[in-house]
Amino acid sequence: MKATVEAIPSSTVSERSMSGVFCDLIKARLTFLVLLTTLVGFYLGSADRVSFLLMFHTLLGTGLVAAGAAALNQLIERDHDSKMRRTSSRPIPSGRLTPEVVTVLGISMSVIGLVYLAVLVNLLTAMLGAITISSYLFLYTPLKRITTLNTAIGAIPGALPPLMGWSAARDELTTGGWSLFAILFFWQLPHFLAIAWLYREDYARAGFAMLPTVDENGERTGRQAVCHTIGLIPISFCPFIFHLVGRYYFFGALVLGVLFLAFAVNFSRKLSVASARGLFLASIIYLPLLMLLLVFDKIKG
Repeated sequence: MKATVEAIPSSTVSERSMSGVFCDLIKARLTFLVLLTTLVGFYLGSADRVSFLLMFHTLLGTGLVAAGAAALNQLIERDHDSKMRRTSSRPIPSGRLTPEVVTVLGISMSVIGLVYLAVLVNLLTAMLGAITISSYLFLYTPLKRITTLNTAIGAIPGALPPLMGWSAARDELTTGGWSLFAILFFWQLPHFLAIAWLYREDYARAGFAMLPTVDENGERTGRQAVCHTIGLIPISFCPFIFHLVGRYYFFGALVLGVLFLAFAVNFSRKLSVASARGLFLASIIYLPLLMLLLVFDKIKG
């Protein structure tokens, strides 16, 4: 084993470590989720034939916007990230990248992404991208230290990617696109409440005003998780109501919604680490499955 490790060139190790730093900087898993929901929005918004070239331009531009916003968010929150165990290993707090480098990378990716969308997709999608970046960095990020309403406000930029995909395909905003926005908006609330409960001590240490850090007995946190999950169920029916998808989607969304609600109710009753982790896992299983149902049961034309 030792001989095998020694046989690996140092340049290869360095490249792997740098790729890991870059993935951390752009929040690769979050950016992947952004691209997934953008892709679904684009596919549903394509009335007849899907333009794969336009899809490529949309995903590349949106990916650059998401990556740039993630980098700039870490730049703004670097002092707070250093106080949290879950974020102290990020590129800036860990010393793997300097704030100056992150500034250049973040601004470059954001600007290039917006210009790319404006030129090769359309101005409407570029405008939505600009709203996403500005609301994420200049509303949600500072409000995390001021009010517990930051979760609801932060859900707005988080819900815009599928709408960007829809506008890229149609060059307009209609009820179908807004229904996808609404699904992502409501889904994020129990998802983030579960995360905030799991890391409430970390958030309190860093000075973030998350609901679980001020809700001592957890009743408000549990109640909101249940209420938002209940709200998600009828909202998830909107693509069916607007004739974007068929009955398979409707029944699938109903089953997924009820199961998701069961985990939210369990969390509200127990308010434990295990129940919060269960709600978090349910949320990250629910969304991809719902996206698959949207794609699978799309009504053609």
